[in-house]
Amino acid sequence: MRSSPDRIRNVALVGHRGAGKTALFEALLFEAGVINRIGAVTDGGTVSDADPDEQSRQMSISTTLNSFQWSERKINLLDTPGEPSFVADALSALRVCESAVFVVNAVMGVEVGTSRLWARAEELDLARMLFVNMLDRERADFFRTLDSLKSAFGQHVVATEIPIGSEHEISGVVDLVDMRAYRYEGDGRSAAREEDIPQELAERAQEYREKLMDEVCEVSDSLMERYLEGEEISHDEIVGALKEGTNHGNIFPVVCGVATRNLGTNRLLEAIVEDLPSPVKHGGLELGEVTLDPVEDGELFAYVFKTRADPFAGRINMFRVYQGVMRHDTQVLNTRAHAKERIGQLTVFEGKGTEPAEEFGPGDIGAVAKLKETRAGDWLADRDEPIEMPQIKLPGPVMAFAIEPRSKGDEDKVFTALRRLQEEDPTIDLHRDPQTGEQIVAGLSQIHVEVIVDRLKSRFGAEVNLKPPRVPYMETIRRSAKAHGRHKKQTGGRGQFGDCHIEIDPLGLDEGFDFVNKIKGGAIPSSFIPAVRKGVQEAMERGAVAGYPVKDVRVRLVDGSYHSVDSSEIAFKLAGTQAMKQALEQADPVLLEPIMLVTLTVPEDCVGEVIGDLNSRRGRPQGMEPAGAMTEIKAEVPMAELLSYAPDLRSITAGQGDYSMELLRYEEVPGHLAQKLVAAAADEHAAA
Repeated sequence: MRSSPDRIRNVALVGHRGAGKTALFEALLFEAGVINRIGAVTDGGTVSDADPDEQSRQMSISTTLNSFQWSERKINLLDTPGEPSFVADALSALRVCESAVFVVNAVMGVEVGTSRLWARAEELDLARMLFVNMLDRERADFFRTLDSLKSAFGQHVVATEIPIGSEHEISGVVDLVDMRAYRYEGDGRSAAREEDIPQELAERAQEYREKLMDEVCEVSDSLMERYLEGEEISHDEIVGALKEGTNHGNIFPVVCGVATRNLGTNRLLEAIVEDLPSPVKHGGLELGEVTLDPVEDGELFAYVFKTRADPFAGRINMFRVYQGVMRHDTQVLNTRAHAKERIGQLTVFEGKGTEPAEEFGPGDIGAVAKLKETRAGDWLADRDEPIEMPQIKLPGPVMAFAIEPRSKGDEDKVFTALRRLQEEDPTIDLHRDPQTGEQIVAGLSQIHVEVIVDRLKSRFGAEVNLKPPRVPYMETIRRSAKAHGRHKKQTGGRGQFGDCHIEIDPLGLDEGFDFVNKIKGGAIPSSFIPAVRKGVQEAMERGAVAGYPVKDVRVRLVDGSYHSVDSSEIAFKLAGTQAMKQALEQADPVLLEPIMLVTLTVPEDCVGEVIGDLNSRRGRPQGMEPAGAMTEIKAEVPMAELLSYAPDLRSITAGQGDYSMELLRYEEVPGHLAQKLVAAAADEHAAA
């Protein structure tokens, strides 16, 4: 049965790692009657963390979707990873939802992951609600957490519930809209008993009720007028104003509970239905000239937000219908590939299993397997409309390893599997280093790359070895030089003869290579000039210092001679190589290393230690500025000092710091380090 778009709620559970999103997801499914028991993250029994690598690490790595009914509404609930290494999945889930429930640990308050995801949700204009979780823990404090939320996200953060009791004595919640208390007895379904607000909480409940009403009445002038005149505002009016304010970020309601005890989850489900917008309420999606409205009689437009690479089912694509109806056993067009795709069996995720679906209407979320061309980021439509989702800026990979198959002959198997995983996670970088020849796989952290390797083995049976990548050193010259190269060979019959004179000069930083033909009077025929250039470039692939490629050199071909019978392209190429090798040795060659611009985001109290560590890595800090509750530091650091930086930064900042880096320029390697590199290169060449 297709759900009407005004009766759908698309909600992502997001937040910092360890805030209890998966436990809350589990409790919500249990309360809604989708599953019969609440599984625990610690014993690997949850619906959400179904993959072995998620169970072994006791954390979510991929987004999980589940759909269920509550109060005659269809809720599409997406549990997202909180670990920053898997942020691409969280961002793709936010992209297709109207609302996000931010899960916050009542002991820790606002953490860095929460702040970053909040900024992305703001960019996407999502309705946001906050669930303060883990209120039964030692040192958990709802009111302190509420203050930290207001401090981080502004005064429009407002409680719609407060807890009854604290820490291990928490027993229920007070609803500030209806001013009623709900006591929980046990952790079964519908375990709440409605009662009057306890006497000892009456004054505090009234205080927070007034704060709530101040926010709610700001949405409507007429409500504000009546409220100030002391008139009673009805339940429906408050709920209507709350929904209006929440829809586009004028109010951020805060609810609370304990997911592992199923305390407050039925109230959260009611809040999702009552306070968060449907696709119709939230409004159409504007993409340049095109606006997609959640209407059934429009042309189909569905966005694929997640691809799962499955070795048996092939690609499983999750999609959100923005307009029209997606029906099984029909043909649609992939607007990127301009190819027709046959929609086979549509799937809805319910509990730990899946159910077949006939169709998905506007605003709904579902899945389909075995599409040939389609992957995450594609549009499926009735016509070839060139539309694109605005790009979400993903963090760049910083933890790189050289990768090689454990078994000879497995190269194709490994790289096909890596490409499949890359479709699933766009933050994976896979490339061949043109200089070192190594295949490089890079991720957002050490744990990210470990998960990639685990999935290669568990899903595709491909085992690999990892080793740190080699730094792509270069060489250049510091002064001009002249050289003469002659290749002459006589072995009976036609000989070989090529002869050239070159002059070389250093170029400016990153100016590359310049070849100038200064031959006059036909000393070398023009047909042989490209061969000399090619020989020169081949010599530049292995410099005179340590065998690294040479850059930023101008070469002038100034003179030469040829033989009308014995000269050939190969002879002039070899003469060019010989001349260039000789010239490089005479031109004061030096070793260069890549310098990276590193942008770090770290807690304020770690700034001194982080800068001290950067200095010890030959880094040069370039400046600092506040970034919310964090500090952003920019520094120039040699790449050689950053190969194992990720775990060190995590250790210094207790897991709260992260960084991105990009190549800035090449600089000369300090003399004492250059000597070591030259010696190491000599040993390597001798061993080869």
